[in-house]
Amino acid sequence: MAIIYKYIDTPLGKMIGAATNDGVCLFDFEYRRSLSKIQQRIQDALGIEYEEGEHPTLNQLEKEVHEYFAGARKIFDVPLQMIGTVFQQKVWKGLLDIPYGETRSYKKQSIYLGDVKAIRAVATANGQNGIAIIVPCHRVIGDNGSLVGYGGGLPKKKWLLEHEAKHSGKDLQIDLFE
Repeated sequence: MAIIYKYIDTPLGKMIGAATNDGVCLFDFEYRRSLSKIQQRIQDALGIEYEEGEHPTLNQLEKEVHEYFAGARKIFDVPLQMIGTVFQQKVWKGLLDIPYGETRSYKKQSIYLGDVKAIRAVATANGQNGIAIIVPCHRVIGDNGSLVGYGGGLPKKKWLLEHEAKHSGKDLQIDLFE
């Protein structure tokens, strides 16, 4: 058994998707600075090597990602295998509850998770998310509505939020001047 990966072209550039028989364990921007650390964390946790190839889950991922970028998909159905600490997984699962086209501040996300004092820990866990877009950490913004922190870079975060606002019919809830 191996972690099977493939590259997927998107409007935001090439992304790498990886999966096991349990689901997608990685979907991230090819040139993300901390990508190698995230890949290593996943490999260490699973105890298996990466191998480029085809996998039915990656085919589903690619199809759903293209539908998302076309504005036709708002919720992903592809199975996920989130690899991280118990706390990180709690944070990432909480991100799945932020509706398409909406944002939530780090403070509100911390309250949602049950600990208003965990803002920095929540932000750190968001930064360790290795399943971009599908686990929508891009929907978390600063308390004042500003764009802050995104592993793929703030221009990509802004693009994703504008894309979702456009296709959801909701007003964009960010301050672009911060």
